[in-house]
Amino acid sequence: MSSEAAGLLGVGLLLVLIALRIPIAAAMIIVGGGGFAWLAGTGPLLAQLKTLAYWRFSTYDLSVVPLFMLMGQFATRAGLSSDLFRAANVWIGHFRGGMAMAAVGACAGFGAICGSSLATASTMGQVVLPELRKHGYEPALATGTLAAGGTLGILIPPSVILVIYAIIVEANIVTMFQAALIPGLLATLVFALVVRLYVWLKPEAGPVGDRYDPGERWQATLAIWPVLLIFLLVIGGIYFGVFTPTEAAAIGAFGVGLTALVKGRLNRGSLMNCLLETGKATAMIFLILLGAELLNGFIALSRLPASAALWIEQAELAPMTVMLMMLLVFIVFGCFMDSLSMIILAVPFFWPMLADLDFGMDQDSLKIWFGILALVVVELGLITPPVGLNVFIIHGLADDVPMRETFKGVMPFFVAELFRVALLLAAPGIVLLLPRLLG
Repeated sequence: MSSEAAGLLGVGLLLVLIALRIPIAAAMIIVGGGGFAWLAGTGPLLAQLKTLAYWRFSTYDLSVVPLFMLMGQFATRAGLSSDLFRAANVWIGHFRGGMAMAAVGACAGFGAICGSSLATASTMGQVVLPELRKHGYEPALATGTLAAGGTLGILIPPSVILVIYAIIVEANIVTMFQAALIPGLLATLVFALVVRLYVWLKPEAGPVGDRYDPGERWQATLAIWPVLLIFLLVIGGIYFGVFTPTEAAAIGAFGVGLTALVKGRLNRGSLMNCLLETGKATAMIFLILLGAELLNGFIALSRLPASAALWIEQAELAPMTVMLMMLLVFIVFGCFMDSLSMIILAVPFFWPMLADLDFGMDQDSLKIWFGILALVVVELGLITPPVGLNVFIIHGLADDVPMRETFKGVMPFFVAELFRVALLLAAPGIVLLLPRLLG
């Protein structure tokens, strides 16, 4: 059997193991380790394992991961999700569909602190869904808005997945954070417009909410000043070179933790729980990274990426056609895989092929553009029928709402996301604007 055939067999086996619900880290370790031993022998495999874990985990850039994870744990403990929703709702909730638009804004704000789409959907769903239902919102609009709004956690910086992507392709983390801001804010605006259009076409789906007096508005706004201050401090410090991402993450974790303490929502027991959950999540991420290193070694040894690149060259496929094919794979696999695993699994395979193609831009710009596009389509996969992990999370919180109703509610957001992907493909300058201005 040729090495390329062995590589294809390994990829097929990996997909089978994932379909059988084997944890992706274990699946990558099994396939990567077994395939490497098959092609190179057990001696080279053992020699690689001797230093692989240390080499991978001693990377300084990875120190940002547990700190951002801890910041997300503190944010959940501090109840920032409910504060953000109330602050948005007192300003725009009196409009038709305003409470749903406030939910989108709150998802964006919490995602900026949490950095996880699944966690954002779960947390905001618990906070906002009862309020939407109490005020008579159509179940499809309520659940669809929260499923779509949860996807904002993956892109709006600071984002753990952006850090992992930058490490994989050897891009600058600060530059990736800069590039993600405009697409993330664009998604927030587009989702709010989708809600507005939905209730314009179907007024009974989103009733008019209560109007609050100026005192109540400013009181609710003042309640979220720690979130705004921490976000501006962390992101502004990173963007303008005051802090490294790791330093900014440490400051952010400390600030959000202090906020939870001042609010009386953090004690010794809850602090230990936050640390334990952070340790578990970090260990999961690092184990996936270890599995990815083994898998990448096997794939590189099989020469599968080089053969694929040669096939693309011989087929004379246009670079944009190749990009579209890759993004389609991200959407399909993003339906039933979490976003982090998808990025870690696919990017090391796709990036070498893209790097050899001419998109009319330098390598650094291509890394940035492709990374943001990859994250956007992974977002899309989280709400794509018939699976969509975010849809399943919201359905678990509203199990009396038929799944088809939630998918019905999420479809307008799905269409809007397709337009956003098309816009970012057609105008890379949207992604590259801030890195070029601040670079």
